[in-house]
Amino acid sequence: MKTYLSQALSDFFFEYETPRQVLVKDRRIGVVCRLIQLCVLVYIIGWVFIYEKGYQSTDTALSSVFTKMKGIAYTNESGERIWDVGDYVFPQHGSSSFVVMTNFIMTAGQKLGYCEEPNDMYKCKSDSDCQKGDYKRTGHGQKTGRCNQTTNACEIFAWCPVENDHYIPDPPLLLSAENFTLFIKNSVTFPVFDVIRSNLVEEVDSSYLANCTYHKTKDPVCPIFRLGDIVEMSGFTFKELAQGGGAIGILIEWTCNLDWAERYCRPLYHFYGLYGNGKVSKGYNFRYAKYYMEDKSEKRTITKVFGIRFDIIVRSLARKFDIIPTLTTIGSGVGIFGVATVVCDLMLLYILPKRDFFKNMKFKYTIDHGEAIGIIFQIENSETHKPCVDRISESFTS
Repeated sequence: MKTYLSQALSDFFFEYETPRQVLVKDRRIGVVCRLIQLCVLVYIIGWVFIYEKGYQSTDTALSSVFTKMKGIAYTNESGERIWDVGDYVFPQHGSSSFVVMTNFIMTAGQKLGYCEEPNDMYKCKSDSDCQKGDYKRTGHGQKTGRCNQTTNACEIFAWCPVENDHYIPDPPLLLSAENFTLFIKNSVTFPVFDVIRSNLVEEVDSSYLANCTYHKTKDPVCPIFRLGDIVEMSGFTFKELAQGGGAIGILIEWTCNLDWAERYCRPLYHFYGLYGNGKVSKGYNFRYAKYYMEDKSEKRTITKVFGIRFDIIVRSLARKFDIIPTLTTIGSGVGIFGVATVVCDLMLLYILPKRDFFKNMKFKYTIDHGEAIGIIFQIENSETHKPCVDRISESFTS
């Protein structure tokens, strides 16, 4: 037993095994093998390394966005008025999602009392047609149970006079918002690479900001945008969107190759209409109210705002050379080269006319133990084959 173990250990440490290789002189197999290897090489270099940047590690950014609007508008509906940033931007603290008012319906002097719904919403002939406490989801108040015989409409308890929003002003009252400007300040941090960038790139200074307006080709780094240009680049006309409201997406895209200098890491701006093509519930609107006291009574002015909602979205991806993904990609590519061997072996052993000949060349066959013993008994008395018998016997006894 000891001798067997020592022999096994000796074989393990002091012997080397290598696969047997057969050189096949066949043009068809040679061409197929080289074509497959060429395709694998093109895939590794062209797709994995050049297109997918398989030699680089990646990181996404932490981002912050600040916005600031500039511009004034003039209206003369129920009196002259100037509208500035504090009037037409919601919310007013400069977030990445905000609304610019472009049209409105204002109902002033409302106070709690009794009145009727407009547009014959609650028609009646007697009090029995006006169930007390009843209301509609689209109504403005609750029925009192009384029918106004003069107007043939149910009386409601509501903020009176009731808002009438069936007519939307056309043209939009704040059509001059087309010339408002939007300043966007965006900062991104790539924590893996310890890189901080801003859309206020190296050539942007105070004098530049005082005179620039974004243009895709002439001024692509300017962070000041004209609202009319944003709407146009998103695929809409400003007047169409301003009347009933809508939504615009502003995408700030950072795609940075940090193997180059950091100054080349700059944003690109893209603009998308998020308005939709639905036939119902078009546009974007909301209401807000301002409350005040008059003659010791609480009153309010309610405004239905039609506006353009802007959603600023930041998308980022930074890349930089890293030895670990490089070695991983190379190792994967070397493994893929084995596909050529598998395909060529299948052709040799199962498809080509000389497949039996190639099988004999590729594989070395042995006879089993029982057949070997039978052969030994048949020739053991033959002097001619005695040396052969001795070698076979030694192979089974060793």
